[in-house]
Amino acid sequence: MKRKQYKYLSQEGAAVKNPRLFAMLMIFFLAVSCATAERGNQADAYYKLGIAYLNEDKVQQAFVEFHKAYDLSPHNKEILNAIGILYLLHLDETKKAIDWFDRAVKEDPMYSEAYNNLGYSYQILGDFEKAIAFYRKALSNPLYPTAEKAYINMGDAYYRLGRYDSALESYKEGLKRVPTLGIAYWRMALCLNAMGRYGEAAAAATQAVKLDPVYQGSREKAAEDLSVKRLRARGYEEKDIADYLEILKY
Repeated sequence: MKRKQYKYLSQEGAAVKNPRLFAMLMIFFLAVSCATAERGNQADAYYKLGIAYLNEDKVQQAFVEFHKAYDLSPHNKEILNAIGILYLLHLDETKKAIDWFDRAVKEDPMYSEAYNNLGYSYQILGDFEKAIAFYRKALSNPLYPTAEKAYINMGDAYYRLGRYDSALESYKEGLKRVPTLGIAYWRMALCLNAMGRYGEAAAAATQAVKLDPVYQGSREKAAEDLSVKRLRARGYEEKDIADYLEILKY
């Protein structure tokens, strides 16, 4: 009697020996796929609702919606980043924010938004060198659509370190991408002022005031508004505003 010979076929070449079982498996995998897509849609809806609440300064409601989204889609980099932003900017918990941003970049090693946010987090903690390293990581991605944000933040970190030439270069790079970026001119004014280049500092401040839709070129309006903001400011921000007011007098 001849022995049966069996061939080990690839999936593409395998014969379907049990059509009924095959059909049941296909139905199962289709159901799983649909359920996964539905969870993704629900997560996206919760995420968008969280963004809407955050835009209205409804922090707790945003917190709840973001975590609903996270429960459904724990590997979604945008959800992880959004929770990090909430902890960083609204709950004043920088180290927790860093944990969420870290998780976001682990999901996508090219996720520039989260690298920029990591840089800003370390800048808040006073670790400017580490902040700069993360800003550079964000900018290493040629597809980063809002690279000007990382350039401005990196310039700020250089400014805090007293590396004014590097700060100016960063601000200029930001302006190359968004020529109407008024904050870049304000920051340049600070650098130029610190370098004793007072005329150039005044010119940069004038351009910043011109670009501001509220001030519309009025140095008087700018001075009044900054004076009010100075009352609420603390730390570096208070010092920066004081310098702005001094520059506006030139």
